[in-house]
Amino acid sequence: MEPKTSPDLMPSWIPANGHALRHAGIHFDAVRIIGLLGEQVAYEVMQFTDFRAGPIIRSSIGGRSMYFLLPPGSARAYRWPVGAEALVREGAAFVGVPALEGLTYPLDWRSRPTAQVPFVDTKLLFELLNGVVEAEKCDVP
Repeated sequence: MEPKTSPDLMPSWIPANGHALRHAGIHFDAVRIIGLLGEQVAYEVMQFTDFRAGPIIRSSIGGRSMYFLLPPGSARAYRWPVGAEALVREGAAFVGVPALEGLTYPLDWRSRPTAQVPFVDTKLLFELLNGVVEAEKCDVP
């Protein structure tokens, strides 16, 4: 039997059940990537980090977005390519955050935060996203 993670080690912005809206830029910045591009980037980040990517939230409605949660204040340091939107403190950007367990539809964790990896590495996300975008450009006839 695996030992359970202590709730004290999890970030305070994760709700105990269901899901909750959190203002971007307070506890984290976020980068939203919609559709297949988001799925591909999430896969690349997870592969590169040996499945210790940090928090990635998947939304199963609409454009099926991925939200990559970054350290607060870090997203604005980069010029994100088309298809990615930085959600930062300026403005009214909110991110739905699911609980770690239970019913959280339409949100779920593609990759969970851990005490060791509380956020996705901003520079790594930027580099892998740009690599995927460039590779897609090369595939267009």
